[in-house]
Amino acid sequence: MRDYRSQTDDELVADAQGSPEDDFRAFEELVRRYQQKVLTNCLYLAGSPDDAEDLAQEVMVKLFFGLPGFEGRASFRTWMMRVKSNHCINFVRKKRLRTVELGEVELDERAAIEPDALRRASQREARDRVGEILLQMPETLRIPLVLRDMDGMEYKEIANELSLRLSAVKMRIMRGRAEFRRLLEQGSPPKTPEGTH
Repeated sequence: MRDYRSQTDDELVADAQGSPEDDFRAFEELVRRYQQKVLTNCLYLAGSPDDAEDLAQEVMVKLFFGLPGFEGRASFRTWMMRVKSNHCINFVRKKRLRTVELGEVELDERAAIEPDALRRASQREARDRVGEILLQMPETLRIPLVLRDMDGMEYKEIANELSLRLSAVKMRIMRGRAEFRRLLEQGSPPKTPEGTH
């Protein structure tokens, strides 16, 4: 019996694409590897645990049906994160009105949150704290920050995805990083869930 857990993503994709219609084992291993990361990212982009669960499931369905057409020009992980980002952004876009764009700003890259902060955090407490802080932030700052510092998207890509000017994206990321650091240093109390008072 094949050991799917020892296979690379590329091998799993090839197996999933070549498997009989009733054999989902290779795709199920891809889901097992990435479902928590997708769920966590959906939570930070949508800001709601209930929405995140639904969005993560919908992303996995999109991946499943999109896999036959996946040509491997990017890695599976890159493609998956793109599908996830697009799906969550579309959800958020439908859920809220556009915000006023902000002016030009010089971006200080030294202020960036460490990429993949959650994945690299060695202790559960540190990961939980990062998550709590992100969920306290307004979505106008949180979403661009997550797309840049966690998903690694380029500023122009984020501007296109969010239908914002490049200068507005840079301003929001700079403000998001400053707000993240402020909340981290001050240990502010949990925020009331969005939409409630």
